[in-house]
Amino acid sequence: MITDQQVRRLFKLMQSEHTLALAADKAGMDEQSARKYRRSGLLPSQLQQPHTWRTRQDPFAEVWPELHAMLKLNPGLEAKTLFEDLQRRHEGRFQDGQLRTLQRKIKQWRALEGPPKEVFFAQQHHPGQLCASDFTHLTDLNITLQGQPFPHLIYHFVLTYSNWETGTICFSESFESLSAGLQNALWELGGVPQMHRTDRLSAAVHKELNPEVFTERYRALLRHYRLSGQKTQANHPNENGDIEQRHHRFKRALDQALMLRGSRDFDSRSDYEAFLRKLFTQLNAGRQERLREELLLLRGLPADRLDVCKRLRLKVGPSSTIRITHNVYSVDSRLIGETIEVRLYGEHLELWYAQQRVDVLPRLRGEGRHHIEYRHIIDWLVRKPGAFENYRYRQDLFPTHRFRMAYDQLKGRLNGTSHKVYLSILYLAARENEAAVDEALRCLLEADTPITLEAVLEGMTAPPEAAPSQQGRIAPVELSVYDALLSAGRDAAC
Repeated sequence: MITDQQVRRLFKLMQSEHTLALAADKAGMDEQSARKYRRSGLLPSQLQQPHTWRTRQDPFAEVWPELHAMLKLNPGLEAKTLFEDLQRRHEGRFQDGQLRTLQRKIKQWRALEGPPKEVFFAQQHHPGQLCASDFTHLTDLNITLQGQPFPHLIYHFVLTYSNWETGTICFSESFESLSAGLQNALWELGGVPQMHRTDRLSAAVHKELNPEVFTERYRALLRHYRLSGQKTQANHPNENGDIEQRHHRFKRALDQALMLRGSRDFDSRSDYEAFLRKLFTQLNAGRQERLREELLLLRGLPADRLDVCKRLRLKVGPSSTIRITHNVYSVDSRLIGETIEVRLYGEHLELWYAQQRVDVLPRLRGEGRHHIEYRHIIDWLVRKPGAFENYRYRQDLFPTHRFRMAYDQLKGRLNGTSHKVYLSILYLAARENEAAVDEALRCLLEADTPITLEAVLEGMTAPPEAAPSQQGRIAPVELSVYDALLSAGRDAAC
């Protein structure tokens, strides 16, 4: 088979050789073929006729008008669905191996006659005009802190013109996380763009039937920084495509950086945050020129940051608990019946009463959970020990696993009075030192000694046991053994 390269060589040789036969011989073809290509002046690929005929009979020719009508009525029908329908209605006529033929036929129909597909229009970005943000989950990267799983999200912020980006660790898509993340990004950037775009976050965007597009708190945040808000349409994440694409690229870069590091485990959250800061610095290193264009057009920051907490006024119930965002928290029993102010932050909540902060509690993630601090209720629990057995949140009254083991031993040994003894030990931990009580319980459990309040008190006051000496005695070296070996060596030589 003569190739295009051979014919090109023939055309070149025809300019220098005296005869066509000689040029054809050097090009690797016979004279007749050379004469054909000289006459046409075309390459072999240009002389080929397009393949427009079928090499085998179309097995769906008879049923295609029926399938065509079904596709025009419902363009979303898949080839596999139609094929299985044909197999049911024409038993034994169509074999499984013919599915691919029907898929190709329907694919061609969609490309030539099917409904028009959605077109994505590339947008031109202008410096200092638009920033975009969203939350992305990093759980699938399997990051751990001291060996413990660290499920979390990143609030991800991007300038759409320069692609400068940054992020803040958070644990939910709450408004507090949105507010903290956006403000962290703006203050790190040192200026404010004209517009901020998000997808349809419930923390920022109302549902369709609400007359206001954005929530009151989000509008206040935008006003504080003189930002104009934008949102995407429902089910159109591509409208926030800049941040979606940066999600993908950032997570891939983070995954690569973790593999290069050789470990996904960090000693502390601060170490992990420092690692992220370094990664963002590396990612932004090549964007400095376009970033400088943006910085010239950014507006100035306000005088101070906006408070990122949500303030609630709640009355403490008779069970010494309050309910916040579908989770239950205990408070000091002294506040039962009082109205307190709760300042809800992204990762913790503060309890205020009479203009004083009385407690700080970790914010629970998710819904239907509870955080009961035994110190809040232990005073009355020891007066009502019968309530312990069936207390709804009893599991929270075991500060460590040793307290649970101690209770199980007491229950197996004392039965009826086990909860009274355990509560007296728990009261001791609340009033004295939880760590000391825990250590005393460890000693008693390891020695298989019956646990009592007196035994725990004695264990707390006893001096720590001295560790046994690990020094060993080394026998003196007997040098006469070496003398004997040397003597034997001299005798053998003689």
